[in-house]
Amino acid sequence: MDKQKQQQAYENYVKQKTPVHNLPANMAKAFVVGGIICVIGQAILNYCEKVGLDKDTSAGWTSLILILLSVLLTGINVYPSIAKWGGAGALVPITGFANSVAAPAIEYKKEGQVMGIGCKIFTIAGPVILYGIFTSWAIGLGYWILKLADIIK
Repeated sequence: MDKQKQQQAYENYVKQKTPVHNLPANMAKAFVVGGIICVIGQAILNYCEKVGLDKDTSAGWTSLILILLSVLLTGINVYPSIAKWGGAGALVPITGFANSVAAPAIEYKKEGQVMGIGCKIFTIAGPVILYGIFTSWAIGLGYWILKLADIIK
């Protein structure tokens, strides 16, 4: 019986300490933040095309500028606040990926170039890169097999 009371007390403690999430509010925040990032990206793309760059070059510059803005905002400790409030809306776009590379580099800079930055820079982004490359390889292999079997033209 004592073990059962202990288990119940632990469950009550966990329930008190576990943060309560409001899913609709979190989704709305993510939508707003992701939308703002997309609007900024679209504005950059439109400006690049307006000054005479072709669509592919404009897209490249848009990605580079969004990455630069994300790294700068991470460096001055603004992007983590945006990500905390906006959740996946700030973490899923390319800006979130840039943040996930820049943040560990900044955090571990004091440990040196090799053992700090070199070893820790991809702690967050590494799995994304690994599984992204593996998934693209698997899809490419499947596509190649389907093409060999003459299922896809």
